Amino acid sequence: MRLGVPQETYPGEHRVAMVPAVIPILTKLGIDVIVEHDAGTAAGFPDSAFIEQKAVIGSRADVFAADIVAMVRTPGANPGGADADVALMRAGQVVIGFADPLVSVAPSAAVAARGARLLAMELVPRITRAQSMDALSSMATIAGYKAVLLAADSLPRMFPMLNTAAGTITAARVLVIGAGVAGLQAIATAKRLGARVEAYDVRPAVKEQIQSLGARFVELPIDAADAQDSGGYAKAQGEVFYQKQRELLLKTVAASDVVVTTAAIPGKRSPVLVTEEMVAAMPPGSVIVDLAAERGGNCALTEADRIVVRHGVTIMGPTNLPATVPYHASQMYARNIATVVQHLVKRQKGADGKATGDPVLTLDPADEITKEILVTNDGQIVHPRVQQTGDVN
Repeated sequence: MRLGVPQETYPGEHRVAMVPAVIPILTKLGIDVIVEHDAGTAAGFPDSAFIEQKAVIGSRADVFAADIVAMVRTPGANPGGADADVALMRAGQVVIGFADPLVSVAPSAAVAARGARLLAMELVPRITRAQSMDALSSMATIAGYKAVLLAADSLPRMFPMLNTAAGTITAARVLVIGAGVAGLQAIATAKRLGARVEAYDVRPAVKEQIQSLGARFVELPIDAADAQDSGGYAKAQGEVFYQKQRELLLKTVAASDVVVTTAAIPGKRSPVLVTEEMVAAMPPGSVIVDLAAERGGNCALTEADRIVVRHGVTIMGPTNLPATVPYHASQMYARNIATVVQHLVKRQKGADGKATGDPVLTLDPADEITKEILVTNDGQIVHPRVQQTGDVN
């Protein structure tokens, strides 16, 4: 059995789906690894490092001839640049990576038409058994960290309070909206830099987590009892709810030097939580980093992958921060991929009872992890939520 690792072709995507240090996990399963030439170079992993771990360096066609292809961005997450890859896929092959299947069904349908079996990493369920496979959380950790560094670099003041011979410098005030993995990492990073940090989340259950990081939880007098789904994600609310939320957040946003927004609903447009009125009320020179920019943004003035200045406030809309920290992002993602492969592939036992035989890949639709990440199988889309998907505009 072979696992192929292609070079990513999406503009600005510097991550790679497998790193040398993780290859021994696959080797132990009886899987040989083939890596496209220079696939890991941009992330800091040269071909020589892969060769040291007994990986083979080959062409893109060689990689797509493998039984399993591990990617950061499968066709669904590589709009406009994946047709050639789809043409290389074949029946029975397993393709693993981010696929954006809840955004547009067409790329998944194209993979299904080739007979390949697509596994979407963003659909890994939030259950204890799948924690080490949770690539969304891995990448969100990096995004939350980097968002605060971007804000600190752009803010025309320092984060920490300092007592100097020239007087006292007051600490910057940072507000984090959304306390998922990215938000919690943003809180922790801002605190380490010395800022005064506040955080708000529609889910009351995260109050304790926010406070444990030394931030103040912003409590709003608004009913949010049904704000979390069974997987721990925030649920979309009605416009009346968001309107009330915006009204109550105005004062807090206006008092902040930095706002980091992270509120995203899987497969849906991001809710607008920061209005132009709020932006105009912020101090001149303030910074907003909108981590929900890819799906429209939490700030009404956000433009994806652009830095704009409105009312004296700098608004950033990065859509792929993990790719700006490709070494550790790839390291974390590769471990997520390897754990998924370990879940799917088992070695046959020899006559002595030891698992030293040929590796066997099994996609069990009854398994709670497999059924959640399996998008295509036997030439068709099999995931119920993806079957109902329409394009998110």
